[in-house]
Amino acid sequence: MESLPLVLLAVVLVALVFDYINGFHDTANAIATVVSTGVLPIRTAVLLAAALNFAGALTGTAVAGTIGKGLIVPAEVTQVVVLAALLGAIFWNLFTWYFGIPSSSSHALVGGLVGAAVARTGLTAVQGDGLLKTVRALIVSPLVGFTFAFLIMLGILWAVRHAVPSRVNRLFRRLQMVSAGFMALSHGSNDAQKTMGIITMALVAHGTLTAEGGKFPVPLWVVMACATAMAAGTAAGGLRIIKTMGTKIIDLKPIHGFAAETGAAITILTASAMGLPVSTTHVISGSIMGVGACQRVSAVRWGVTTRILWAWLLTIPISAGVAALAYLVAAAVGLGR
Repeated sequence: MESLPLVLLAVVLVALVFDYINGFHDTANAIATVVSTGVLPIRTAVLLAAALNFAGALTGTAVAGTIGKGLIVPAEVTQVVVLAALLGAIFWNLFTWYFGIPSSSSHALVGGLVGAAVARTGLTAVQGDGLLKTVRALIVSPLVGFTFAFLIMLGILWAVRHAVPSRVNRLFRRLQMVSAGFMALSHGSNDAQKTMGIITMALVAHGTLTAEGGKFPVPLWVVMACATAMAAGTAAGGLRIIKTMGTKIIDLKPIHGFAAETGAAITILTASAMGLPVSTTHVISGSIMGVGACQRVSAVRWGVTTRILWAWLLTIPISAGVAALAYLVAAAVGLGR
């Protein structure tokens, strides 16, 4: 890795801080169900999730390309724009983590990028098609997770309808360890790539890297640094959100956890392969709701769900607003445009 100038180095470091926060903020995505059902103790589950988050982050860079070149017009990307975008996303992640609200690091990052770029140049800085594609994926993916989990749960209930409940519970306690690992792998495959895209965007804007022929070259050191930061954050845990995800939406048993994790992981891995950044938080939340709705609509605690939905709706505008403010302050004190 070449020596980096001070502002670019600050962008890289803040991006890795965001990746770390994303890890502990979104730990619940991978392990809330397996912890709440009592299949694994929390420390074992966290370490398993950290290892598989790291492995998942090494599976590709398609999502990084979408974030790095598909949202903002490349000519409008500067170090200060990227730094302000990260500060907006970090603010929202910490705010929602403090109150134990599952929210989307992906939405926060998209909002931050848009807010900072618009503050610099105006709406012309945003690539409309790319933003629409990203937002559509962010909105549709929880519905897909809901549907997959609903159908998987329905199929399982039909398959075990004549089985002894105690045997079913023992079987799915074992199977849920597999599905939790599947979910952790998928989380790493999508979320860590977003920070890879941000850092590579900053390197291209500085001229350290060149994106030619529509390619978006993500250096190996960026991949490894982001994978490590994500895994370290995951290992730190995120108990506030684990409690909300694992106990407050529905009462989970191993059979429910298996269906929710499997439905969510299939959705996320498919999106990663297509280069679509999705909210792993939203997908697993939607999957848990799908499992609950398969039993009966009243099984879902819709009061808690409404609170989560409000957080989802506010994520992009608030993170965009904070990022725009951060950019304007940075420009006012002479950090450049």
